[in-house]
Amino acid sequence: MRILKSALYRAINRWFLKGCTAYNPLSVRRSCRSKAQARARFAAQGIPHAEGKVFFNPWQAHRFAREHGFPLVIKPNVSGFSRGSHFPITNYGQLWKAALAAKLWWPTTVVERYLEGHNYRVLVGNGEIISVLRRHPPFVVGDGRRTIAQLIDAENQIRQAMGLYPVIHPIPKDRRIRRHLKAQGLSLASVPEAGRRVTLFHRIALAPGGVVETIDKNHLPPENRALFLRILALFEANILGIDVIMEKGIEVPWRNQACIFLEVNSRPYVAMHHYPRFGEKEDLSAPLARLEALAVDDTDVF
Repeated sequence: MRILKSALYRAINRWFLKGCTAYNPLSVRRSCRSKAQARARFAAQGIPHAEGKVFFNPWQAHRFAREHGFPLVIKPNVSGFSRGSHFPITNYGQLWKAALAAKLWWPTTVVERYLEGHNYRVLVGNGEIISVLRRHPPFVVGDGRRTIAQLIDAENQIRQAMGLYPVIHPIPKDRRIRRHLKAQGLSLASVPEAGRRVTLFHRIALAPGGVVETIDKNHLPPENRALFLRILALFEANILGIDVIMEKGIEVPWRNQACIFLEVNSRPYVAMHHYPRFGEKEDLSAPLARLEALAVDDTDVF
């Protein structure tokens, strides 16, 4: 049975987890697999988190919306790279579409209240803050001359010149981008005024062209730093990628703003930390070498 599990895990690593770390033992990985597990621990420890519900029947999501209102987010209870996530959901039509679509990734699904704010991935490991990224959805900034299609081409050329591919993806001009523009009264042929930031898709995932920005970890207030390290200890993990939304920003103490901790990733996608579109590129070799030297059990099974 272990041979079969190892073979299955190798396939999962090859197809879905390339660029992710393997510094946590199986017991930790099992404790972090679902959004519901993280939310339960956050609730028990008084850590701000999104109020939500795990559901199988989409009517449960409908009832949650009636009770709590919009905006909401719907996502698979087990997933990664924002696969199957839909937000912000602002009406019942979007809710039902998302509730059904998310089940293509996992049978049980999460509905949560959504917070507008700055989205961060904080990489914490071995008792230290390793790296902080702010994550952005795909966007372009108008110059009053070029169309959105031309601005996308220019942005993709910059990404190629910076050597960001294939970790960071080019912005496509596919149906989902066109649909998102249409909802804003725009199209690929529109010419946005100078300085206008045009968001091209609602998700912060890399696949539809999202990018990351490095944030100087020395700018974190002591309260925020202590909370991230507390979460690492709470899950008894060697490394975690902690996802959090902060209304005012990570440079502001978390008690002085609205914030929600979304989930923890026991196999964080460290590759993206090496390819920022904005901010200074960091050298993470030293902290990752210290993690590499740890003795970790059961890294070959899921």
